[in-house]
Amino acid sequence: MVDQVTPGPVQAFAGAELPVKAEARSLSFFYGAVQALKSVSMPVYDSRVTALIGPSGCGKSTFLRCFNRMHDLTDHTRYDGEILFQPDNVNILRRSVDPIEVRMRIGMVFQKPNPFPKSIFENVAYGLRVRGQNNRSELADRVETALRDASLWEEVNNRLDTMAFNLSGGQQQRLCIARALATGPELLLFDEPTSALDPNATANIEDLIHRLRDRVTILIVTHNMQQAARVSDFTAFMYLGELIEFSDTNTVFTNPRSKQTEDYITGRYG
Repeated sequence: MVDQVTPGPVQAFAGAELPVKAEARSLSFFYGAVQALKSVSMPVYDSRVTALIGPSGCGKSTFLRCFNRMHDLTDHTRYDGEILFQPDNVNILRRSVDPIEVRMRIGMVFQKPNPFPKSIFENVAYGLRVRGQNNRSELADRVETALRDASLWEEVNNRLDTMAFNLSGGQQQRLCIARALATGPELLLFDEPTSALDPNATANIEDLIHRLRDRVTILIVTHNMQQAARVSDFTAFMYLGELIEFSDTNTVFTNPRSKQTEDYITGRYG
C-alpha cells in the first residue's frame, strides 16, 4: 500500500495499553445526498473482537463495509474522513489505495452463506488462485489449514470435490469463513453471520470466533445483544449513523454511560 500517514500512539483502554489494528477517524459516508454515517471515530483493537450493535438502519453494516471498501461497488457513494490501517499506518480510503489489495487483507463474511458454484476445495482456494497461487500441493495444504481453522475439515475432507451447495447452512457459513481465512486476512468482518442459522450452527460459529480471536482481529455486526456479550471484548452502540458509545463489552452492558445505550440494551426501543 501507499500514502502513509503519521503514526498515532498506541491506544490505552481499561487500564491496559492495546495496539490498534484499524481506526476510523471522523468517518462519514454518503449514499448520494443521504448521509448514513456522521463523523464516526473509533478504534478496532488488534487481536480482539469488537461488536457493533444498534437498531436496524443505524449504520452498523454501512460502517463495517467501509473497512474493505465494499461501497466502491455501488454508484454515487462517498467517503469522508479516514480509516487508518496498521502496521502500514495507511488511510485505506484514499483513492490511490487499491481496494482489491484492501480486500485481500480484510476478509468479510456475510449475513447469508454465499458459497461459489464450485467444489468445496475450489471455494477455499479461490482467493489463493486470484493471488497467483496454482501449485496443487501448496494449495492443498492451505485449503486444509483454512478448513481446520474453520472447524470444517473433519466433516468434508473426504468430499472436497463435491459442490459446496451440498453442505448444510451452518457448514456453508463455516466454508465461507474458511474461504476468508485462506488468504491470511489481518482483519475479518462479520455482518450478522448467524442470523440465518439455527441455534446449533450459531453456537458453532460463536465458538469459532472465540478460537480465532488470538490470530485475527474481528469486527462483527449483530442484532443479538446476547451474542455481542458472549463473543466480544469491546462493543460499540450506534444510532442514526452516529457512534453513541464505545467501551469494553462488560461496561457497555452493565454500566453504560449513555442513556440511549441503556434504553437500547434494556429493550425500551430497538
